Amino acid sequence: MSSALVVLVLTLLLGMQPVTTDLYLPALPAITQGFGASMAQAQLTLTSLLLAFGVSQLAWGPLSDRFGRRPILIWGMALFVVAAIGGAFAGSMESLIVWRTLQGVAMGSAVMCARAVVRDLYAPTEGASMMSKGLTGLGIIACLSAPVGGLLSDLFGWRIALLSLAVFAAVTLVVLVWRFDETLPERNPRALQPAALLHNWVAIARHPTFWAWALLATATYAGLFTYLASSSFVLIGVLGLSKTQYGLVMFTMSLSYIVGTFICRRLLLHLGVRRTVGMAAGVTLVGGTLMGVLPLLGVQNLWSVMLPFYLYMMGHGVHQPCGQSGAVSPFPQAAGAASALAGFVMMVVAFGIGGWLGLALAEPALGAGTVRPLTDGIWLWSTVIAVIAWTLVRRHGDVQAPPQRLGST
Repeated sequence: MSSALVVLVLTLLLGMQPVTTDLYLPALPAITQGFGASMAQAQLTLTSLLLAFGVSQLAWGPLSDRFGRRPILIWGMALFVVAAIGGAFAGSMESLIVWRTLQGVAMGSAVMCARAVVRDLYAPTEGASMMSKGLTGLGIIACLSAPVGGLLSDLFGWRIALLSLAVFAAVTLVVLVWRFDETLPERNPRALQPAALLHNWVAIARHPTFWAWALLATATYAGLFTYLASSSFVLIGVLGLSKTQYGLVMFTMSLSYIVGTFICRRLLLHLGVRRTVGMAAGVTLVGGTLMGVLPLLGVQNLWSVMLPFYLYMMGHGVHQPCGQSGAVSPFPQAAGAASALAGFVMMVVAFGIGGWLGLALAEPALGAGTVRPLTDGIWLWSTVIAVIAWTLVRRHGDVQAPPQRLGST
């Protein structure tokens, strides 16, 4: 496959995540009202999806090491199409939660395999650059997802907005069937054997380079998820934006992320991975701290939230591609398993954040009716990102170290 085709496939696979979350967010308040559901149930439509997304990767990863990336991707995207159609025609919030959970299971195959494909085809530093290109494509899709979701929801209702998820997954499925070639150099016949699987999990979990990069990717995604899970309620419910205006704000947020991915590729050429991440962590910390401090000083408006968050998203455009590629770099022969474990950790943290936000957005004592559930969360995670980048990544983040050889190969 040409590099351009690989970037296209990465864009579609990684883009499943913003399509499934960002496009859905403008419709979430309307869905909640339409079903007469509670705030906790509304958050569960996101957190159940993400928990299923994380847990399913623990199965998809070894399956892809055993049978290859291509069949796993095709079956996963077919399942997503069915689940998206089911969600669009759900008759209750409980039914929608079930269909969203299945979407999370299917989405796990796409994002997990995207990380594994990069490790199959590229050395670690080049892999970070290619992942950055795929995540630039993700950013473009994210730019379009929220405005399209807001527009579809305003004009045609939330069911049509959810049905558009099936359309995107169907297009991705056609590209995979038509043009995608298998990238796994050699299938591992022992990948699903319990003893070998356990040995691989233990070896990966004991590797300090894995944890340095996996925790960085987890922390930066945790900040983004804090925004995704709370922003529609804060920006629409507290600051008074319409769904269409909210979609436009999400568009500008994604643009700042795209700028970050371009900066990432330029810095990687001159500074290397660890120094690039360390520099970006300073930008992240400045943005997060401003978000947290301004509401404490009584400043609460759209720009006091979004201008600092643009800095956070620029840092996210550096941390996410470096973190995702770095976590699988020591494991060329078990990239699926390593990708799965990294994704699982990321989504377990997101599930916990969603549960906390469900309380914080409803309880006055925790900041309900203000921007603070959103801004305090970003401030916390920006601090965690800086600590990880300046300690764990600096000490253990050498992606040029000899790859780990696992006993199952």
